[in-house]
Amino acid sequence: MVTNLLALDVGGARIGLAVASSIARIPHPLITIDASGDVVEQLRGIITDEGIGILVVGLPRNLSGEATAQTATVQEFASQLEVLGLPMHFQDEAVTSAQAEAELQARGKPYAKGDIDALAATYILDDFLQTFAETN
Repeated sequence: MVTNLLALDVGGARIGLAVASSIARIPHPLITIDASGDVVEQLRGIITDEGIGILVVGLPRNLSGEATAQTATVQEFASQLEVLGLPMHFQDEAVTSAQAEAELQARGKPYAKGDIDALAATYILDDFLQTFAETN
């Protein structure tokens, strides 16, 4: 059974989104949405349009793996997503934004902050899929 996954890179201003199929396991950036809007309703539409069955939320931690103030903020945000009724998993997102920005800089083309967020979500989803494959 094919299940599509949606990863979220949650920030204060924007939320980067990436999708992948559970079969192909090749994540790609989708879009970035405004974190100050009605995020649940925006996600509800995306979930329907993309056939999403699993949510993966990037969980920030410091480089030692310990929780930070942003960890609690993301966990609180994720609790609001429970109304969507989908299985939700957290995935460590350490350095994904820095990795995304470095990749975009290396491409030598103009990019926006939202591009960083969506690409970071792609890395979060790729990490989750690799971890999931190793445990199943």
